[in-house]
Amino acid sequence: MFACVPVALSIDTLYGGQNITDGQYLISSNGIFELGFFSPNSSTDRFLGIWFKVSTEAVVWVSNRDSPLKNTSGILNIHNNGSLALYDSSERMVWSSSSNATSVQNDFSPVLQLNDSGNLILKDQNSNTIIWQSFDHPTDTLLAGMKLGKNLKTGFERVLTSWKNNNDPSEGNYICMMDTQGAPEVLIWDKDQIRYRTGMWNGISFSGLTQMISYGDMFKFLFVWNNDEVWYGFELKSNSTLSRVIMNDAGILQRLVWDPNQHTWNEFWSGPQDECDYYAKCGSFGICQPNNVTACNCLRGFEAATPTEWYMRDYTGGCKRRAPLGCTEKSDGFYEIKGVKLPDSNNATVDGNISVEDCKVRCLMNCSCLAYSPSDSTGKGSGCVMWNTALVDIKYITGGPDVLYVKVSQSELGTSNNRQLVVIVVIISCAVTVLLICFVGFYLWRKKRHSKQEKSLAQNDSFKDADLPVFDMETILQATNNLFITNVVGQGGFGIVYKGKLPSGQEIAVKRLTGNSSQGLNEFMNEVTLIAKLQHRNLVRVLGCCIHNNERMLIYEFMKNRSLDFFIFDAKKRATLSWRTRLEIVTGIARGLLYLHHDSRFNIIHRDLKAANVLLDEDMNPKISDFGTARLFEREHAVICTETVIGTRGYMSPEYVREGKFSVKSDVYSFGVLLLEIMSGKRNHGNQNLITHAWKLWEEQSILKLLDEAVESTVFASELSRVIHVGLLCVQECPDDRPSMSSVFMMLSSDNLVLPTPRKHSASGSIGGFPADHHFSESDIISVDQLTITGIEGR
Repeated sequence: MFACVPVALSIDTLYGGQNITDGQYLISSNGIFELGFFSPNSSTDRFLGIWFKVSTEAVVWVSNRDSPLKNTSGILNIHNNGSLALYDSSERMVWSSSSNATSVQNDFSPVLQLNDSGNLILKDQNSNTIIWQSFDHPTDTLLAGMKLGKNLKTGFERVLTSWKNNNDPSEGNYICMMDTQGAPEVLIWDKDQIRYRTGMWNGISFSGLTQMISYGDMFKFLFVWNNDEVWYGFELKSNSTLSRVIMNDAGILQRLVWDPNQHTWNEFWSGPQDECDYYAKCGSFGICQPNNVTACNCLRGFEAATPTEWYMRDYTGGCKRRAPLGCTEKSDGFYEIKGVKLPDSNNATVDGNISVEDCKVRCLMNCSCLAYSPSDSTGKGSGCVMWNTALVDIKYITGGPDVLYVKVSQSELGTSNNRQLVVIVVIISCAVTVLLICFVGFYLWRKKRHSKQEKSLAQNDSFKDADLPVFDMETILQATNNLFITNVVGQGGFGIVYKGKLPSGQEIAVKRLTGNSSQGLNEFMNEVTLIAKLQHRNLVRVLGCCIHNNERMLIYEFMKNRSLDFFIFDAKKRATLSWRTRLEIVTGIARGLLYLHHDSRFNIIHRDLKAANVLLDEDMNPKISDFGTARLFEREHAVICTETVIGTRGYMSPEYVREGKFSVKSDVYSFGVLLLEIMSGKRNHGNQNLITHAWKLWEEQSILKLLDEAVESTVFASELSRVIHVGLLCVQECPDDRPSMSSVFMMLSSDNLVLPTPRKHSASGSIGGFPADHHFSESDIISVDQLTITGIEGR
């Protein structure tokens, strides 16, 4: 039945009567994509798939994802009835494409071609009619030219479905699809529950994915919505760019771009990205603000429906209206919220032909209308969205273009007396005029003063003390290709990190603080003057800085393997971290902290130790970075008080969160959290707090179950048990119970020391000042403000 015709490795086309067997390939004409048989990672099962030629692990399509072949005897055959079929060694068909029999004529001549777009097309060679194409049947990946959406007439739908896990491409729990009810938006489903939504399309980007706007020079984003179909897609503006959108097996939708220099995929955006991205985090009429200690608040005119639960950070009950609507033009009004991810539009009404003013009038006259928003944020078109059901899943978006108008009682907006309103307006206008004059004068004075500071900053005493080279802007621009987007290797609350190369050939990482950075000039100077004086193999080395006008940049040695979180929280990459590598990383971090606390010229508390702030060099040696919030202390037992908590949720010690007190033991707590994350491959956030989970396993004497499943079971159980034991000692509730870093390092380095029994948290349902079911944020900084250092113990 299967007479195999040999297939060369360089062709992109297969004709009727030809087959592909295991070990043979189709390669697109320009060598971008390759089709053949593969086994994912450590699996021995065989699948027919398509992948990027430069990155064979980047599989973009799988045919028999739910019917694996058990050996290398698979054969792909083209049938003359207009279908593809995949057979196993016993000639059993394990997969076939759908046949379009109506388009198959008597003189049908099938041809199969792999295009440079990654699309596998089966067509009639005579009429050039497409019979079947892989772009119509995506697996977990969206490529340029593909559609994610639905044909509204036929009901045919194109969705992305995650792999089950790193070794199994069969359908997993997560589905990414276009929701066509109300205003279309992309949703991620976790089985039968919504996990995340992008927000509706506003003419520029999805309402909750404003990061897309930053990459308009690289992509052309497409969104089509008419009577026939609704879909999202993208085009590449350069033929040299390789990019994909993937629904990964962790439930994260990622935009990845290939870096040809580093031979790796860089993440440009993803969702869900923070705790506010998880669907309906704050319940009905609640709004979520990332980077805040209290993530959820009620909309104006609303209050917590269940205050007790909100106090315990359970926001599922949402908010209720304080004053009922009167359903008349005089009794109700609107207030404006700028820069938001618009509410779930599943049941919203969309009218693309009316103006925003007409929309306001229509919503005001409709008693069931609760809010409205322009459907087009480009300013070039009309259109309106109106919500008639509870407002759910609203999030503040920094710099977001969308505006929401929420209907509330006039009592929530102030008096409705027109005469009083006129008086108030006149008073306010006068006050504003005076303030404006003062502001302009102050602005001009400050600009002049700031300009003088900028000019002298590089020569001031701090820089002299730091003995840190100052780079000019021209050198930085030349090194980073004018700070071009393809050089971006990371991004956080501080701004953007670019990869560059100096004229000497040395690779560098440039941390560019943005204007709205969570790190201000004080934090910048703190890092410049502090880390420049520190020299240790487990601390990242600062090579210099650059100050030009309002630009502030730090230049570091480049770390080839990026940050630790890039590995341990990625399903595929953490599988490359062996037990020995993880142990060496933990020990290296401990060695770096020991240096900061005890052995350096200055005794330093880092205050923001986390996976994202541990960088890895080419040999996977860890280096602690980001000293913008670090503080000096005089002696080991000193306690410093602050009015403003700075750090990252999930890593902050309980006494720091609750009382604003921090010490070296705060760093020990953060180290313990980080140790548990490295061992488990799980973040300390989500519905099950990692520390709570570790305590439970400790009590059940099943602590070895905490080890990441990706680690091979060749590790000595006693060694693993000891390391996790040390981690639990570090995350104890009381600072005095936690060991010093010198003790931690000794416990990790010696098998002979008898370890004390850790004390469980006094309130088992609350770790680090947050309830166990609290969704911890991945954001960098909670807040940055003026610090007040209070004298403690005679200081």
